[in-house]
Amino acid sequence: MATQPSKPRVPKHPDLLRDRYTRMVRAAGAEGRFVRRRTGRIHVIESGDGPPIVHLHGNNTSSLSHLMLLDHMTTTHSYLVDRPGYGLSDPDPFTRNNFRQCAVRFVDEVLDEFRLGSAVLAGASGGGSWSVWYALDRPERVRGLILLGSVPLFPGARIPPGIRLMATPILGPLLTRTVAPGRRMLLRLMSSMGEADTILRYLDLLDSLVDAAHDPVAAAANVAELRALLSPFGGQPGSRIRSDDLRRLSVPTLMIWGDHDPVVPVADARAAADLIPNVRLEVLPAGHVPQLGNPARVAELMEELGVPPRVWTS
Repeated sequence: MATQPSKPRVPKHPDLLRDRYTRMVRAAGAEGRFVRRRTGRIHVIESGDGPPIVHLHGNNTSSLSHLMLLDHMTTTHSYLVDRPGYGLSDPDPFTRNNFRQCAVRFVDEVLDEFRLGSAVLAGASGGGSWSVWYALDRPERVRGLILLGSVPLFPGARIPPGIRLMATPILGPLLTRTVAPGRRMLLRLMSSMGEADTILRYLDLLDSLVDAAHDPVAAAANVAELRALLSPFGGQPGSRIRSDDLRRLSVPTLMIWGDHDPVVPVADARAAADLIPNVRLEVLPAGHVPQLGNPARVAELMEELGVPPRVWTS
């Protein structure tokens, strides 16, 4: 009798990471669950009732970096989605040439799984790139677009040298295997992102970043994504979000920016906003992660767009 081919083994996230993640979600009064997709499981944190807002976190982190918003979001249903390989989600293989298509397909599958014909997308940093791509390719499914901090593929982006190093073919994977980040190194990273003081308000989140840096699944996903997007000299030509792309954004767009965000400074954010047809730019006292220091105000702005979607008048 012929034997059935065995299914490929899906890499697992470390128990320490899973335990801390679960404790943080419970402490926030939210619920986490897994849903199935074609290539594996997606982990999602859910909270609230009302129109849907789907959150897509940035690189080097997980949905835990949006958790502090949930206490302040009372009129919407938040879906905090761990992108592939991050948080508790399974990884999803992709190539440099099909990364954008894989990102759009992932968001399609998330909306389909939750039976959402459309939703507001809230993307932070790298998740902001995914959200912009999806709004360009599937505008009929995007009720509104929220960019939570700067988008590193925008015109004018300044990618930190350490992040560019992670995109190199040999050095990037080597760094993830040989460097063992702890709190001190992660604090330096957050300081370079303009969030040296604010991250200290969330020591559990800081420790979750340390966990993720020691997670081979998340580290591999992060390096693969950076290599698909960046070169040692900047953005890959095919991955950049260009001025013409911004002019084509047809959905209501809210840009929540930090006044000392080092990745896309405010002057470049204003230039980008001038290109988007239906946009509001809100500048807060923050670096690259505005929800850390301004959770209540960020949540308020997000719900202004989410309930109901609107046309900005200024």
